[in-house]
Amino acid sequence: MHLPRTLAELRLSQFNEARIKHRSVKDELRENLRARLGRRESLFPGIVGYDDSVVPQIVNALLSKHNFILLGLRGQAKSRILRDLIGLLDEYVPAIEGCEINDNPYAPICKACRLMIEELGESIPITFVERGRRYVEKLATPDVTIADLIGDLDPIKAARGGHLLSDELTIHYGLLPRANRGVFAINELPDLASKVQVGLFNIMQEGDVQIKGYPIRMPLDVMLVFSANPEDYTARGKIITPLKDRIGSEISTHYPATVEEGSEITRQEAWLVRDGLRMTVPEFIIRAVEQIAFEARKDQRIDKRSGVSQRLPISVLENVVSNAERRKLVTGESEIGARVCDIYAALPAITGKLELEYEGEQRGANAIARELIRAAVGKIFEAYFEHIDCSEIVAWFNDGGSLRIGDTDSAELAVANFRHVSGLVEAAVQSGLCERSHSGLLAAVCELILEGLHSQKKIGRTEERGYTAAKQEQRGQSYESFSRSRKIN
Repeated sequence: MHLPRTLAELRLSQFNEARIKHRSVKDELRENLRARLGRRESLFPGIVGYDDSVVPQIVNALLSKHNFILLGLRGQAKSRILRDLIGLLDEYVPAIEGCEINDNPYAPICKACRLMIEELGESIPITFVERGRRYVEKLATPDVTIADLIGDLDPIKAARGGHLLSDELTIHYGLLPRANRGVFAINELPDLASKVQVGLFNIMQEGDVQIKGYPIRMPLDVMLVFSANPEDYTARGKIITPLKDRIGSEISTHYPATVEEGSEITRQEAWLVRDGLRMTVPEFIIRAVEQIAFEARKDQRIDKRSGVSQRLPISVLENVVSNAERRKLVTGESEIGARVCDIYAALPAITGKLELEYEGEQRGANAIARELIRAAVGKIFEAYFEHIDCSEIVAWFNDGGSLRIGDTDSAELAVANFRHVSGLVEAAVQSGLCERSHSGLLAAVCELILEGLHSQKKIGRTEERGYTAAKQEQRGQSYESFSRSRKIN
């Protein structure tokens, strides 16, 4: 399609329609949103678990033409949602060529553009701005100044052009004016200094700004959106009350409500495709990884105000696959097969993402992470093996058996050792999660059973001897010391 290159051509094109000529960006977002809703299209592709909570509130805010803020703990897709607003903008819009603030050719607010129109008239050159260039994002930090957001006077411009410093032609525009006719997002709003937040007041309501004391009427056409963490209100800063009053809608985000939703997000975001290598990551491994985050979010030793980011299970799953890949390289197996031992190898992806309370600090992040893994695997084991009798396996260990499996043991070696445990392979096959012929998956299910029994304290596990009989104090019964132990390597 031929795009107009001058204002005269623009007036003869479809961009001269009355509804487009002076349409604000909020009207544009509203119109495109209504069209997408009418076509039953997804508004935020890849965002899971918000269809009945967050998304309807965002839709209402956009239909109301509100500036809004997303309020939620870390790792709740706030920034991603804001960036997805780009999809609700037109593919491109006309602007005066060379203008720093994407001025509307039909109603320029920039003095330089007005002077160009007076000089060139209908032959003034026109360019088209793509939707991706109409989204401007700024991470709020304490060192952000009014000049960064609004602008400042440029003495060099004044000297070169022979202008007074009070002339609009001497302005060096900040990020907010450069987002004119687009979406301007500020992440972590409470980190913005209070005096800088004050600078947003008039630009949000009346469109008036002052630069170095000179009043300048600049009716910007911009959609303002923000994100913030509730903890930031007291930990690092706050959103001043007059600014909160000018934000039309405050929308709270949340973590996934179910393990299924969380697993879908984790599977979607984690890097699982490794250079075309054959790979098996059982569903119960993915669910166990996701369950770790759910266990952490309800653990009293972990700071609830900080939250447990969705990045935790994503990073853990990537480490799980990497440890399985390492095992493949060491053993020469034909494919990557993830097992429970790989989850324990992913401890570094857990410990750094937990903000601990005093009790947790005393216990230590590494110990708590191990307990979270054990609890998570135990929950998944109960879900799959609720109606399967594992008493024969427990009896084998109570009879003095012990089993040590390393995370670098091949699937074939692991399965060979698992066959020594009475009833273990049979229980794995009975679950329907694997077949006898698939050693990689069979090894993973057997490890799930052993770790599940350990979480229920029916068998014990030590770093030195591996899986053994449950300790006397764990079972609450009095036993004689075991007279024999069969260790299988």
